[in-house]
Amino acid sequence: MARGPMSFVTPGAARAAMARGPSDMPRPILSEDKIHPAIRDKVATNRTSIVKEVQDAIASNDVVVVGMRINPAPRKARKLLDAAGIPYKYLGYGSYFRQWRLRTALKMWTGWQTFPMIFVEGVFIGGASDLEKLINNGELKKMLTAPGSSA
Repeated sequence: MARGPMSFVTPGAARAAMARGPSDMPRPILSEDKIHPAIRDKVATNRTSIVKEVQDAIASNDVVVVGMRINPAPRKARKLLDAAGIPYKYLGYGSYFRQWRLRTALKMWTGWQTFPMIFVEGVFIGGASDLEKLINNGELKKMLTAPGSSA
């Protein structure tokens, strides 16, 4: 289904897409033909270094937690992982008033608006409450011991 430059995906459509599989998940991203050629390079390269840093950490570590100071949710995620004895890489980017522009690039990249952002075996699993659910139901251990995982 073609989408216009200002189209949005309803929660119901997003759930249906998730049921179909990751390659079918619609994301409302402005198409390149709707970006003036004079600024395309600026849009394409805006704050890519932070995204690359996170991608490199994800490629090198089984579990990556991306967070920020002051916010209690990244601290909760780290405590949950520590208590479960699961090693992780932590990347911290500023506080509420510092480095927010960098964090915005990560929000745009993942489509997730809050911190922490947690990746397990290269898969974005959400935030601290999502991590807690996966630990409690045993799915996190399964992810880390699945064939092909590096754990």
